[in-house]
Amino acid sequence: MLFGFLSVLVISLVAIGSLSLAYAYAYKMLIGPTLLGLGFLSMVPLRLGGRSIKSCSADIVFGAVDTGFLGAAALIGASLAGVLGAIVGGAAGDAITDGFAGLWEGRVAQYLRKHGIREARTPLSASMGKMAGCFLGIGLLLTFVWTIAEI
Repeated sequence: MLFGFLSVLVISLVAIGSLSLAYAYAYKMLIGPTLLGLGFLSMVPLRLGGRSIKSCSADIVFGAVDTGFLGAAALIGASLAGVLGAIVGGAAGDAITDGFAGLWEGRVAQYLRKHGIREARTPLSASMGKMAGCFLGIGLLLTFVWTIAEI
């Protein structure tokens, strides 16, 4: 539990620092790739804690689906109604995507069990898996929207 707590704390501090630098340096263009990097960095404690990335894939999928679609809802809300729209879009999007992400998470967990892959959740695997997935989901969305699609 202590290793999990320290892992979340360290990754959170790195996230705040690196996102602040990305924002200060280039505003939109570096934020998506920085979030992707944080997603991969969040997987390091899993490996250090003796867990395979595959065994945490249900949590990673949950985080990616949840935060990827939440980000889309927040962007839509922001474009329609500014900051308030982003907050409402993000909050409503979070509730809706938790439901859909839970379906994906459950499906991946069933697949892993069916194929003999140990996926029993621990505090470390659940927290770092979801954190990695969230960073990857929003990182992919923002990289696509702001860098590739140039929106």
